[in-house]
Amino acid sequence: MSSYCTIAPGHPVHHAYHASEYGFPARDESVLFERLVLEIMQAGLSWETILKRREGMRAAFAEYDVDRVAGWGAPEAAGLLADPRIIRNRLKVAAILENARRIRAMRASHGGFAAWLDAHHPRARPDWVRLFRQTFLFTGGEIVGEFLMSLGYLPGAHAADCPVLRRVRAARPPWLGVEAAARLAREA
Repeated sequence: MSSYCTIAPGHPVHHAYHASEYGFPARDESVLFERLVLEIMQAGLSWETILKRREGMRAAFAEYDVDRVAGWGAPEAAGLLADPRIIRNRLKVAAILENARRIRAMRASHGGFAAWLDAHHPRARPDWVRLFRQTFLFTGGEIVGEFLMSLGYLPGAHAADCPVLRRVRAARPPWLGVEAAARLAREA
């Protein structure tokens, strides 16, 4: 996404995310959950709006503690819908609460959210989108694609000439393993 690599460096809102998070692999459940929440909240809005509200959303969603959010019901949902720190969309909030329950269930089925992602990697973007739609709520193609790029499961977070890409590659994102395996297969 060359346009993001063009506007983000030095930008007061985008710089830090672009330079140190976007495209870098992460395993921590709260980080994975946060990225999913941010992508869901971003639907129909600008990424800048989401980044500006990021700290407020982190507080509103209990530091992205999956167990706490998974245990929330109607009273907590009503509180979130009244909270100006988040995007107050009933469908998005309901999806986030249910998705927390589904992530919690992945601990029993796969050992956790990161292990679930790993169990399904690699796959093509359309296959990821189908899987996410079967597994989670409010996860369309753009949400799924950005979520996976943001965590290094799909390539494309940074332009080929972006200096951050070198650091992303050094962090060994999952897509790099697929790329290296494909390159070795071609060379064989």
